[in-house]
Amino acid sequence: MARTVDPARHEARRLVIIDVALTVFAERGYDGATTAAICRRAGIGSGTFFHYFPTKLDLLLAILTLGIQEVREAGEVFADRTDPLGVLLDIVKQGADDAADPRMPGFVRAVGGIMHQPDVAAKLDEDAQAQRDLLRPWVEKAQQAGEIRTDLTPERITSWLYLLTDGFLGRTADEENFTAEGEKATLVDTARRFLAP
Repeated sequence: MARTVDPARHEARRLVIIDVALTVFAERGYDGATTAAICRRAGIGSGTFFHYFPTKLDLLLAILTLGIQEVREAGEVFADRTDPLGVLLDIVKQGADDAADPRMPGFVRAVGGIMHQPDVAAKLDEDAQAQRDLLRPWVEKAQQAGEIRTDLTPERITSWLYLLTDGFLGRTADEENFTAEGEKATLVDTARRFLAP
């Protein structure tokens, strides 16, 4: 008789492996993060690992996919808000909060080392599009409400806001003294000044 799988337990274990892998990738980089090291840290055998993720690359792509899902879910969180400028600034703040995870700089460097691989590049493009899709409707609403500048198109404003948050994340990965906690207020102030009518 086939063993029944509890979907909730299966997903919980999968998320534990993803969380552990994020830590190991951050500490060791992509090449140094062996499946054996991930298994040891997660307290699982290699058979369990390969049941969930056929390769280490599949695991890294799962981490990126989870991030994309979180961005898309953020859109639902903001859906009932009536303050477009406030939402835009909250999205910028959330980007800084995400960058404040102490594992994030190392993980960004790990991904940067393999971003030339087609699957990784495609996932990064998908993430960038999800970020823009989150921002764009709020930019349009804020322009219609007269809360932000109208001298630039919504596309350009969205691109610049994405550049600010993505560049902020990159800087936290590249410059040791540039911390998300220390620079968050400046990031938000920069976004506010950029958006001002």
